[in-house]
Amino acid sequence: MTFAPDLLKGKVALITGGGTGLGRAMGERFLQLGAKLAICGRREQVLKDAAAEMVAAHGGEVLPIVCDVRDANAVGLMIEEAWAKYGGIDILVNNAAGNIASPTERLSSRAVDAVIGIVLSGSFYCTLALGKKWLQAGRRGKVLSIVTTYAEGGSAYVVPSAAAKAGVLAMTRSLAVEWGPRGIICNAIAPGPFPTKGAWDRLMPDPKMLEMAIERIPLRRPGELIELADLASFLVSDKSDYINGECITIDGGEKLKGAGQFAWMGMLTPEQWAALEASARGTKA
Repeated sequence: MTFAPDLLKGKVALITGGGTGLGRAMGERFLQLGAKLAICGRREQVLKDAAAEMVAAHGGEVLPIVCDVRDANAVGLMIEEAWAKYGGIDILVNNAAGNIASPTERLSSRAVDAVIGIVLSGSFYCTLALGKKWLQAGRRGKVLSIVTTYAEGGSAYVVPSAAAKAGVLAMTRSLAVEWGPRGIICNAIAPGPFPTKGAWDRLMPDPKMLEMAIERIPLRRPGELIELADLASFLVSDKSDYINGECITIDGGEKLKGAGQFAWMGMLTPEQWAALEASARGTKA
């Protein structure tokens, strides 16, 4: 997609989970298009390294802030720090996520809390804290939330994620109506498979699992990060101001072929489930 190089000039974007994966890809594209960034996550060194590498590659400004979005007080402090640094924030991207692929009966309550806390509570805390500041200051703002293609129809084997993402989508559509008249536009993107280091390594530790997932996509390939980043750049720009309350799917047609992005996991062998669980135990949700 071709954009004017100053599409986001003068904008300040806060991206949760902005140090890795989809968040970093969007952040790098925003920088290229003239925005200033604040990125948050739980791992300080990852954030600092990402910020330094992004500035070295694209120029601009990136503020790394350590924040666990499950903590409402920490979220408020993060937003205050970014606001003070840049004199305001124009864009919020709710990207921080956690997911666990597992037969649901194997999940613990802690696993459920971890996913719902990051995805649903974290997105709500960030949106509410920044939304209040925008409304109090009489400022316009844009909220872009990264959901999933199964947010509406659900998906087996990732039930906490499906429930949490459905909540984020409901929040997006509800606030689009409530806050739209006051200058705050809310939209969502529902990505299909976009393999990244980290999340997809945990969800697809066996290369054959990724092949099985790709077989479900009519275009027979996973998404490329720049494709998602360009869509996000358009939705947070002033060029999309008449799009409000929408969820745009970018999945190569996968959703149309069959509901439930992870439903194919019913074909996994016990050995593949064991490998997936071993991968998940080696990381934090």
